[in-house]
Amino acid sequence: MVFNQHSRSLRLWRDITPLSRPLISPNALSKRALIVGGGVTGLVTAWTLLDRGFHVTIVSKEWASYTQEQRLTSQIAGALWEFPPAVCGQHTDSISLHNSKRWCMVSYRIWDGLASDPAVREERGVRMKPSAFFFPVPIEEDADQLSKMEEIMAAGVRGFRRSPDILEQRRVDSTHGGVDAYELMAPIIDTDQAMTWLMGLVQAKGATLVTDTIYHDLLEIEDELRDCYSADVIINCTGLAGSILAGDETCYPIRGGLIRVINDGRDFPKVEAALTITADAVHDHNEIVFLVPRNDNILLIGGIAQSNEWNLDLTLDTPIIERMRARCEAFLPDLKNARLDPDYPLAQGLRPFRSHNVRVERELRPKPGTRKPSRIVHSYGHGGAGWSLSFGCASDVLHLVGEALRDVAPRPMGMETDADREIDINVVCEVQVRAML
Repeated sequence: MVFNQHSRSLRLWRDITPLSRPLISPNALSKRALIVGGGVTGLVTAWTLLDRGFHVTIVSKEWASYTQEQRLTSQIAGALWEFPPAVCGQHTDSISLHNSKRWCMVSYRIWDGLASDPAVREERGVRMKPSAFFFPVPIEEDADQLSKMEEIMAAGVRGFRRSPDILEQRRVDSTHGGVDAYELMAPIIDTDQAMTWLMGLVQAKGATLVTDTIYHDLLEIEDELRDCYSADVIINCTGLAGSILAGDETCYPIRGGLIRVINDGRDFPKVEAALTITADAVHDHNEIVFLVPRNDNILLIGGIAQSNEWNLDLTLDTPIIERMRARCEAFLPDLKNARLDPDYPLAQGLRPFRSHNVRVERELRPKPGTRKPSRIVHSYGHGGAGWSLSFGCASDVLHLVGEALRDVAPRPMGMETDADREIDINVVCEVQVRAML
């Protein structure tokens, strides 16, 4: 099936802007949103609501940091934009996969727009670079990969080209890199820089940041939280904490690790493109090749995908990390000369997955002791694709916030189209206007 992309979803400059002032200025009567979670999903959701005239408070147990200590999952992420399923695979739910294809293209266009101005793209931490994908057999021999390639071609990405010559052009060893390849222009995000910029942006637009930890199911303390923060609606953007905050027992981690090496052109020809062999292409989650230029000086080498592994105890000498490095050096022999980043040689984190993959929907349980609908909206379970799906999910959250504010009955996630989810900007604005009358 070719993915149909008729967008009335979130759009840069029309619906959100990277300017320091909100697109629609709030007043004392504007609606108030409480966002729980300070990663990329929470910050992008906050940006979207701020530009629709909401007062926004973000509560998070921690924020982006830049020390030797453990960093946020959003910072550790490879942050290469990908069309689903992503490099690490694990996308098994058909409803979530369908929606993720829509969400990722909303995000693609916005990240592309944010990278378009050379004067500020460094500050924003996003650049468009070639992203090449390699396959062990001709793509026509793998029906799933052929279908995915056709969807990508039809979706509107820039710079798509397919050629086995890409292996030689990117200096890949064909005995380890496969026989077929295609590449496209994709957003590649320097997560430390982008998180700094996003936090500054939402604060400039008026968001209040509160450091606190919530230990209970949000539904059980919804009224208490709304009273405490004078909130009309609550949005859960907490990742793995969804197991507690949403009562979702299907949440689980997939541990990942990335080696960071110096990519300045001195030890090997500078890698200017992302190079990957995806799990779904080799049908083996243990054979991922994931090479991504983080910024001008750092190249990320990955990857691994260890389900239900909670411990962050990997080292450069851990066997699975040694195998990962050997696999990537066989794929791109230039890496045998690579120097480790002396300040931060190994990044590791827990991708927040759930059995039905990404959840962007209203709280389906009624408020305790009543039949009234909750005003909680969920956006979590993004796995390794938080950056790729961020703006698309925020677009749907805006729609769901409009529903919640009208106290209409919630409905489970379905295979939505952009026509179904026109972000309800007019409805959200109508609710805001009513509040002022």
